[in-house]
Amino acid sequence: MKIERKNTPIDKLKRAMYIGEQYWDTIRYDIPRFLKNLWLFRKDLYNYRWYSGQHAVLPFMKTALMDMAAKIDERGSEVESSKSKKVMKMWRAAKLMEHFIEENFVELAEKELGEIIHNDFEFEDAPDYPGCYQLVDNDTPEEKDHNTKVFARACEIEESMWSELWNILKGQNPAEIKSLPEIDEDAYDKWYNGSGLRNWWD
Repeated sequence: MKIERKNTPIDKLKRAMYIGEQYWDTIRYDIPRFLKNLWLFRKDLYNYRWYSGQHAVLPFMKTALMDMAAKIDERGSEVESSKSKKVMKMWRAAKLMEHFIEENFVELAEKELGEIIHNDFEFEDAPDYPGCYQLVDNDTPEEKDHNTKVFARACEIEESMWSELWNILKGQNPAEIKSLPEIDEDAYDKWYNGSGLRNWWD
């Protein structure tokens, strides 16, 4: 006996509802979230270059951290004592990333030691190469020493900030929790400083 499947309007409606249930999360949540993220990271996507190293990676991290920090601060359910520490570390990490994105370490050093001295370019005949010219070194020994100190300080600032950034992302050593005094109920709160990317969730 041949059995044929009915194709009534009710059957069509049931199939449509079944298909709709399968794709409801995608339509209702995934696609809107994708569009929101596309807008959030629009500048980072536009400026992304695969060969740019820190300029390719850090902008996305900075944008994500700023978005996370703002939302956790506004609507996070965590207790205020630890949440505020966490948010402050997020903002600090984002600020450090901004320095590396802009590469403004020389400017930071100049604020401490004074601006780099730039003298006007002056050229003279090159004695060993007739018809050619060479740049005249008009910097005094004092000016050279000052400029050297500024560049050296810029390197120190860069290394210090790079170390601070990754210490913030790495976080504290969880093994230290075992050594906290059990009698002190606030021991963990005093120990925790808000760092640690793996702890930044709500």
